[in-house]
Amino acid sequence: MPFILTDEQQVTLSVGFKTAAGNPAKVDGLPIWASSDESIVSLVVAADGLSAVAVSGALGSAQISVQADADLGEGVRTITSTLDIEVHAAEAVSVLVVVGTPELKPVVPAPEP
Repeated sequence: MPFILTDEQQVTLSVGFKTAAGNPAKVDGLPIWASSDESIVSLVVAADGLSAVAVSGALGSAQISVQADADLGEGVRTITSTLDIEVHAAEAVSVLVVVGTPELKPVVPAPEP
């Protein structure tokens, strides 16, 4: 099920890494974040790569991916996670009544006796 944002929202995403036994794990280098469509969801990635702000744009669907190197040695073993995000139009939540400029009403002739 996709995560839903309105076109007026943003959300902070963060990553953590675990071993097969569920213990915290380190990765080699900074995680790499990407959006499948920057016009729908753009990313502002933190300097440490462990979080990013997903900023909604146009209406539609985008997939966010995060990749990291799980091999702490000389090799590379890429691990990846993805998140589907849908951007919906924000709904109205209030009503604003706008008052115009007062005008004279038309003169209605009096009925004849």
